[in-house]
Amino acid sequence: MAHYRASDSKREHFRRYLEKTGVVDSLTSVFVSLYEQQEKPANALEFVKQHLGAVGLASADTETLLQEVSDLRQRCAHLEEENKDLKERLHQYEAASEDGGAAN
Repeated sequence: MAHYRASDSKREHFRRYLEKTGVVDSLTSVFVSLYEQQEKPANALEFVKQHLGAVGLASADTETLLQEVSDLRQRCAHLEEENKDLKERLHQYEAASEDGGAAN
């Protein structure tokens, strides 16, 4: 009887792990998609593999987009700094030309 409870505990722990990591949601989504197909595919296993692969691609696309966002934020910060420096230089030149124009 104790062996049976230990086995149930392990199963429950594993089930929670699958839920926490999103495996249950991904599989449910694929199975729902398969269920909703008007014409069922000849090879259901291949259908599941393809749709689970699409989930992985979305994740790779997300990683690419996150990297692009990071790169663009760095570029934006650099351009803001450059803009600030150029404004300061322009202000100095304007001040110098006003002083030179007033002296004439």
